Amino acid sequence: QVQLVESGGGLVQIGGSLRLSCAASGGTFSVYTIGWFRQAPGKERAFVAAIAWTGTTYYADSVKGRFTISRDNAKNTVYLQMNSLEPEDTAVYYCAARPAGIVSASSTSYKFWGQGTQVTVSS
Repeated sequence: QVQLVESGGGLVQIGGSLRLSCAASGGTFSVYTIGWFRQAPGKERAFVAAIAWTGTTYYADSVKGRFTISRDNAKNTVYLQMNSLEPEDTAVYYCAARPAGIVSASSTSYKFWGQGTQVTVSS
């Protein structure tokens, strides 16, 4: 059983930056693929980025070039650096874990989920 806790959300102006963290406990973190998803009000949960245990990364087209996912296995933490934020990035951001395997954009392939952290981009 893996527990995930997100942090780092908040209110930021258009064009600003935030770094989200996903801290894991209770499992062998280094072998998990970690994904970030987001859900805006009235919309379905959407894939943002993922990083495999190998370091392989995968991004949604909407964030490519603006967001960077990374992991520090020594700290059992995955980061999502978000730059050039836009109002469309406003959402609750969730991290999720799936045991081993390749990166995936499908939320149903992730077994463990955090509680989410709110990101609001305003003008």
